[in-house]
Amino acid sequence: MSRTASLAEGRARQDEVRRRGRRLGWASFALGVVQLAAPGAVRRLSGVDDSARSRAVVPVVGARELVHAAGLLTSRRKGAWAWTRVVGDAMDLTALGVALAHRGGDRRRRLVGVTGAVAGITALDLLTAVQATREARTSSVPAARGARTGGSVELTATTTIRKPASEVYAFWRDLENLPTFMAHLEQVRTTGDRTSHWFASAPFGKDVEWDAEITDETPGEKIVWRSTGEATVPNAGTVRFTPAPDGVSTEVFVVLVYEIPGGAVGKAVAKYFGEEPHQQLDDDLRRFKQVMETGEVVRSDGAPWGKRARKEFPQRPAQPLSDSELAKGADA
Repeated sequence: MSRTASLAEGRARQDEVRRRGRRLGWASFALGVVQLAAPGAVRRLSGVDDSARSRAVVPVVGARELVHAAGLLTSRRKGAWAWTRVVGDAMDLTALGVALAHRGGDRRRRLVGVTGAVAGITALDLLTAVQATREARTSSVPAARGARTGGSVELTATTTIRKPASEVYAFWRDLENLPTFMAHLEQVRTTGDRTSHWFASAPFGKDVEWDAEITDETPGEKIVWRSTGEATVPNAGTVRFTPAPDGVSTEVFVVLVYEIPGGAVGKAVAKYFGEEPHQQLDDDLRRFKQVMETGEVVRSDGAPWGKRARKEFPQRPAQPLSDSELAKGADA
């Protein structure tokens, strides 16, 4: 696998670990709130006795969960906080094991169910902790701040689209749709089930083209691709589609990595990305959201001709243009 593709997939793995860490954080928050707000109900449902010790322990565990939630939701060190959950899970499993040895009947059955659930959560916590720690140790890619020739630039962006994940995935998976919202692409032509040929023009100062292949995909969830052969600008990308909490929308996470060559083409690419390279991908995803939700790219009244001067992509005005505006645009 090329270095460019490795960088893109590495960043995608990091993003997935962070998202899982946030989900664990919200789970900890929910558990903590319930254990503090209704400790008696928690004891009854889990089969724990009503002793003074259990009445004291349940709120303490709830407070611990809220601490875990705060760490997982606010800290960038997801691995460290995931390990604190693993330690807490081990303590819970030990306490449940002791309780099982002294329970029988219906209370024991409830404890068995709770123990199984905690064991499953422990496995997920352990997986997240191990992966987060591994990614933290192996990651050496700093956030992009401008581009230079002879190096690489990594772009990351996210957006939320009010369409189901299956529909958003299907539109992106038809790679020939990409030029409708990616400003630097002139055309993408499908050449096989997983292969394609890409053309880019204006932003790079000259026409460039390359072959690409999809290296990994999960229908409705992710697409991973990279350039192949002797691409003028080697590149790779990963896009993930995650159902949003509202149950209707889709969160789209994109990582693109470009290897910036030397020479005239490299200088043109570096100039295009400039000091705020992420803005280019942010703009692309904004247009992607518009295409998916409205069927076309909408430009503001303040810039009625959009980027038409650079001939990057078709747009429509937010409202009809006057005859004078049409004449001015034609003269431009």
